[in-house]
Amino acid sequence: MQRKHNKDIVPTAKMLRKNMTKEENHLWYDFLRTYPVRFLRQKVLSKYIADFYCAEAKLIIELDGSGHYTEEGKQYDEERIAFLEGYGLTVVRIPNTEIHKNFRGVCDYIDHLVEQSLSHGKP
Repeated sequence: MQRKHNKDIVPTAKMLRKNMTKEENHLWYDFLRTYPVRFLRQKVLSKYIADFYCAEAKLIIELDGSGHYTEEGKQYDEERIAFLEGYGLTVVRIPNTEIHKNFRGVCDYIDHLVEQSLSHGKP
């Protein structure tokens, strides 16, 4: 990865951490913050900021609001995913609606991905 810690976007990451969406807050405070394998929120990875990042599992969790479903949003996400996967990371996109409708299922899914990665080397 170019520079893993891009100082130019650290202020943006800090701002995003302070102003998380309600879906990000819910996932962080009600699941990931106390998850037994460490997750970080709004983690700078080269030129991108990941919503949630687990280094041990090489896993990125992205929560998608409506902006990700435009043509421009889809294009940006595809480029971003390809870039991050090029470094052996797995990027998982979860629609915000799933946080509202199926929170327990989302948590179980993330748990499964982490367990699979840690036992087999990749989700």
